Amino acid sequence: MTKIWNKDTLPSRYVTIGPKSAPHRAMMRAMDLTDEDLAQPLVGVATCWNEAAPCNIELGRQAQSVKKGVKEASGTPREFTTITVTDGIAMGHEGMRSSLVSREVIADSVELTMRGHCYDALVGLAGCDKSLPGMMMVMVRLNCPSVFMYGGSILPGNFRGEDVTIIDVFEGVGKHATGEFSDADLKEMECKACPCAGACGGQFTANTMACVSEAIGLALPGSAGAPAIYESRDEYGYASGQAVMTLIEKNIRPRDIVTRKALENAAMVVAATGGSTNAALHLPAIAHEAGIDFDLHAVADIFKKVPYIANLKPGGKYVAKDLYEIGGVGVVIKELMKGGYLHEDCLTVTGKTLGENYRDVQFPAHEQDVVFPLEKPIHPTGGVVGLKGNLCPQGAIVKIAGLEKLQFEGPARCFDSEEECLQAVLDRKYEEGDVLVIRYEGPKGGPGMREMLATTGSLYGQGMGGKVALITDGRFSGGTRGFCIGHVGPEAAVGGPIGLLKDGDIISINAETGTMDVKLSDEELAERKKSWQPRTTKYTSGALWKYEQLVGTAEKGAVTHPGAAGETIAYVDL
Repeated sequence: MTKIWNKDTLPSRYVTIGPKSAPHRAMMRAMDLTDEDLAQPLVGVATCWNEAAPCNIELGRQAQSVKKGVKEASGTPREFTTITVTDGIAMGHEGMRSSLVSREVIADSVELTMRGHCYDALVGLAGCDKSLPGMMMVMVRLNCPSVFMYGGSILPGNFRGEDVTIIDVFEGVGKHATGEFSDADLKEMECKACPCAGACGGQFTANTMACVSEAIGLALPGSAGAPAIYESRDEYGYASGQAVMTLIEKNIRPRDIVTRKALENAAMVVAATGGSTNAALHLPAIAHEAGIDFDLHAVADIFKKVPYIANLKPGGKYVAKDLYEIGGVGVVIKELMKGGYLHEDCLTVTGKTLGENYRDVQFPAHEQDVVFPLEKPIHPTGGVVGLKGNLCPQGAIVKIAGLEKLQFEGPARCFDSEEECLQAVLDRKYEEGDVLVIRYEGPKGGPGMREMLATTGSLYGQGMGGKVALITDGRFSGGTRGFCIGHVGPEAAVGGPIGLLKDGDIISINAETGTMDVKLSDEELAERKKSWQPRTTKYTSGALWKYEQLVGTAEKGAVTHPGAAGETIAYVDL
């Protein structure tokens, strides 16, 4: 039975009600919308579908199930798409400058589509690294009833009897450089690593943020788990469409869900799963959209308190499919609840609390080593650690999952771009014990805060992953492993200490105490600062130029607008 809606307070009243809306209705009737359709809430169904990468290719299919769920719950779905930049293809060259910028473009473009057409609610589907936080950011920004759904991970590839991911191919490039891999070996791995649609399979940024979507309460329980090609994803799509209509009816909005406590829950799940360091960039950005101050240091404080229990790549053995097969991220959430870590009273898109959603989840009864019990964690503190010191007054971040030693000290070897460092690595022009420094790759300095997976992958492929350290004011892929410190702030482009380093300066890193320092006095750093000169980039127009003018610090999430703290009224209340 079709529900009768009162649209007097819904945004779509501007385009569907009264004589003045006749022109708007005329346009929509051209798409076969009926009086009944126009009388119902208009629900944006936003996807990042494209043919750029396997991460996104199944989203169009899943959107059809969402639309069916909306329609059968007396809503009128309106499908639209936005961009993605896929890191696996953008990585290691100029294209990576577009990656983090795309997070803002995704959020901005969805916002503009929703505003321009006066949609009442949003279901957002995303499949690649920046599209997940971008979709969640815009949901909180608009504050209209919203449900997030992950498009799903790829199945693991198989190379000579071993499960492999795209990260193994990046590391294969390093093996090729040392002669361990022939051209034929590398080609064989290239052809085996990515067997189907879906996002990169390890606990890299996409799967990390998918776990966040459940932990923060914006996604239905269980929706983060199934691989992209599984039909069960369509069932979650249908359920998400139904759920958003209930949220409209109950007037439950994203800022009712994304609270300080919900953000802490999300950070705890990142820590417990050894997730991507990029979460320390994306969680502050989501918080910013809600007007909540939750910066890199707040995230790092949470990471210190939570045990690392999920044995996932790149630090561990397994991929997202393996986690799904033992019960999904719900197993991690339930185990953390058992230990009293999570705030169980946080509201979610089901209309129930986090505790109610996962109360009946059972820890696997059979023997498995994908998720460890709290009594026997892989590491007593989280798989990601925040750092601070005279080299990073605004902080830095390192993934310790998989690391055997948590201290490193050595001489700096400085490079003013990723390309310079990558070439030195491929040419083996570095020494064991070096601290490789890549600077002028921060949010402004890049511009775009590139990831360094090509470099770290090559280092690991050469067998040097634990024998050198790498620090940067840029970022690292969620697939990076080794002693790699990113988000160093202030960045070099604004005169941060990383820009004052010289070859041979001794850098000391301690991921147990959370410190990173260069062995220079404050007086010496101040003296060097006097001769430092800002650099200009070659990006003097276009989207990258605009981003450089607007972007803030990595410490605060590399955001580009004032956020909810600067609002006078949210979209949904106009």
